[in-house]
Amino acid sequence: MVKVGVIGVGGMGTTHLDAYSKVADAQVVAVADLLEERRTGAFTQKGNIKGQAEGGHDFSAWKQYDEGMKLIADPEIELVDVCLPTPLHHPFVLAALKAGKHVITEKPFSLTGAQADEMVAAAKDSPGVLMCALCMRFWPAWSWLRDRVAEGTYGKVYSALFRRVAQNPGRWFADGAQSGGGILDLHIHDVDFVQYCFGRPTGVFSRGYIKDTGAVDHATTQFIYPDIPLVVAEGGWSMANGYGFKMQYEVNFESATAVFDISGDPQLTVRQGGETTAIEVAPGAGYEYELRYLIDCIQKGEQPKLADAESAAYSIKLVEAEVESIKTGQVVAV
Repeated sequence: MVKVGVIGVGGMGTTHLDAYSKVADAQVVAVADLLEERRTGAFTQKGNIKGQAEGGHDFSAWKQYDEGMKLIADPEIELVDVCLPTPLHHPFVLAALKAGKHVITEKPFSLTGAQADEMVAAAKDSPGVLMCALCMRFWPAWSWLRDRVAEGTYGKVYSALFRRVAQNPGRWFADGAQSGGGILDLHIHDVDFVQYCFGRPTGVFSRGYIKDTGAVDHATTQFIYPDIPLVVAEGGWSMANGYGFKMQYEVNFESATAVFDISGDPQLTVRQGGETTAIEVAPGAGYEYELRYLIDCIQKGEQPKLADAESAAYSIKLVEAEVESIKTGQVVAV
């Protein structure tokens, strides 16, 4: 049984608490949050899609710390789960690794590529495992896609289009200096999945704009590959309030077209030979699966190859390349 402490009990912290309740070999023993109403469970920050921040936990069963560093110092805790605002990932991950803990941090891995490199280096000098919560790598309909690409089920890929757009969530996210804007906080899901699914691109060409946060809030990027004609991802949170949330992909293979829409029924279909087939995948979102995988890696003494720190750091650098491309209007090699 791996003893877990969660730092930050906002929307994603609560989502992780929900997921741990479904992982047999994980036991939450402590939470930390500066706000008493959150660390006691009196207030739950809701998520923006089904499967996030459902709550309903008995917080009285857990130790409650007002500060995350106190939780890290608790000798009972083996795994520290960092669900804090993005600028705090770097210092808390470094502190937890220095204390010899296993660590998972929410995405984005860090605010900058330089911070990401420090975290990767620290993990190499620590006995603990470091993993980034890259939930799309474990989202059933998305891991299905990655498997189809890897196995060549429908032949080669001609084009892939990913779209993830919403309104600004407000709170600290509205300050681009803290959140990195929609390009780093939301669009990075697809940036990361593109490199996970198709490998590292040779370059990016991006167009985008700043709307509310002072950072890039909306972007469309072509990822350049020598063997795939078109890989494009659009993402951001610049839509008007009430717009909701869209998460979609369309991938055109040599012999079929796969379509995912989170608001669809069914969500995932394949169109092939004039027929449309609904694809059944495992239930739920990616959170439970990523945490179950991490706990399994810890128990086996293995590094988490499906969501390793090095590739999480690379995704931050891809976003930085996108921002450079938007500023310069040029293709940026990566």
